[in-house]
Amino acid sequence: MRDFEWNNVYLKKHPLKAAAVILFLTGRTLYALLFLYGFVHKIRHGWMWSDIMTNHFLERLHELPSGSFQAGYLEFFAIPFTIPIAWVVTIGELIIGIALLLGVTTRINAAFGLFMLVNFAAGGYYNLTIPPLVTMSLLMMVVPSGHWLGLDRTLNRRYPGSPWFR
Repeated sequence: MRDFEWNNVYLKKHPLKAAAVILFLTGRTLYALLFLYGFVHKIRHGWMWSDIMTNHFLERLHELPSGSFQAGYLEFFAIPFTIPIAWVVTIGELIIGIALLLGVTTRINAAFGLFMLVNFAAGGYYNLTIPPLVTMSLLMMVVPSGHWLGLDRTLNRRYPGSPWFR
């Protein structure tokens, strides 16, 4: 589907392909908006410069079975490095959200989103939204959605050897 085009002739000739691309781009947009919501929420509540994240980590630590991987992850990694993690998560959510909305460095930011989701789950923040979001991350890493709608196509033509815009 790398050859997808936004013109009437192509859309009429390939209606199922067009529907699949539009559905996928809708999913990419919702995924991006979820990350942007996370960024706005954390900024509004001061997560980057307060103990809010520490409190969340401590509360979750006491809910997890002692000695579990998630408890160890929180106790030995997340809690000691709460402020740097808060910055990485908050700024990361902004970068992922904007990049995916613009369709620029789409595959790399999908991988960054996957990295963040895996870390959320590792910290014991697993819920039913994680599997579909992980699936969406993996799909965005494989398909050229930034070429369908976004800046990746233009930038790839300008810099054909760059892995950033594939």
